[in-house]
Amino acid sequence: MDDWRALYPFRSRFLEVNGRRLHYVEEGRGAPVVMVHGNPTWSFFFRSLIAGLSGRCRCLAPDHIGCGFSERPAPRDYGFRLADRVADFTAWMEQVVPEEPVTLVLHDWGGMIASAWAVERPERVSRLVVLNTAAFCKPVEKPLPRVLSLLRRHPHAAAVLVCGLNLFARGAAQTATARRLSPAARAGLLAPYRGGWKRRIALLRFVLDIPLSPADPSWPAVAAVDRTLERLQPKPLLILWAEKDFVFDRDYLAEWRRRFPGAEVHCFPDAGHYLLEDEPVAALARIADFLSRTNASPD
Repeated sequence: MDDWRALYPFRSRFLEVNGRRLHYVEEGRGAPVVMVHGNPTWSFFFRSLIAGLSGRCRCLAPDHIGCGFSERPAPRDYGFRLADRVADFTAWMEQVVPEEPVTLVLHDWGGMIASAWAVERPERVSRLVVLNTAAFCKPVEKPLPRVLSLLRRHPHAAAVLVCGLNLFARGAAQTATARRLSPAARAGLLAPYRGGWKRRIALLRFVLDIPLSPADPSWPAVAAVDRTLERLQPKPLLILWAEKDFVFDRDYLAEWRRRFPGAEVHCFPDAGHYLLEDEPVAALARIADFLSRTNASPD
C-alpha cells in the first residue's frame, strides 16, 4: 500500500555518517530548520512542516540510524545508545549545515539527541521549537509509563513484542493520537518498520536505553544535558504541547516552563503525543508565525 507516498513527496537524500548510510529530507532554501524525530517515528512525522515551511526555509529532517530509510545495522555492529545518536547527529550536521545557525524542531527522543548537540555549541542555535519532549532528567519520583516500564523490565519479551510483532510502532499509531489516523498516514508512519525483526531493532533499543538512574549506561549523557541546558536559555523558544500525551505529560511541560520562563507556550487540549498528526494546520501556523517574529541569528 503506497498511498502514503503522496503525503511524503520529498526526494530522498543519503549521507555516510560514522560509516553508516543515513537518510534525510532537504527541501527549500533560506534559514535552516532542522527537525529531529523520536521513537517510533521518522522524518515522515514532519511532512506537514516540511511542506508548509519549505517556501521560506531550508527544511532538513534526518532519520536516525535504524529508523526511517536509514541503514539497519545489527546490534553487534552499532551501540544504539544516546551517545551513538548524538555522534551521528553531530557528524550529519557537520556535513549538511557546518556553520550556519539553525532552528531546531524537537519531538520525543529527538529533543534529547539534538539538545546534547546544542548545549555544546549554543552559538549554532538560533531558535528552538519543542513538541512534547524532554532535554533533562525525568522529574523526580515520576514513574515511567506502565508500557515502557514493562518493556524495560522484560527485555526478552520486549524483543518479541517490539521486533517480532511490531506492536510498539503499531500501538503508537493507534494510541499516540487523539483522532483516528487516516489509512495513508498510518501506513506512512509504519512503512519503514514493516518487513521483519531487523527492521525494528532500533525501536526496541530506544526503549531499553531510557536512562532512569545513574546505573543506566546513558545516564551520564542525559545528566550532562540536564546540567548545561541553561546555555540555551537566551534563545527564542516556542513550546507546542499536546495535553493528551501520556508519556510527556504536563509535568514535563512544567519543567520546560521552569527552565525557560520566557518561552512561548501553546497547549492543544485535544491532541496526543503525535501532535503534528492531530493538529498539523494549527501547529504549522504557530511555528510559521514564531519564525516570522523571531531573529534567526544566534545572538
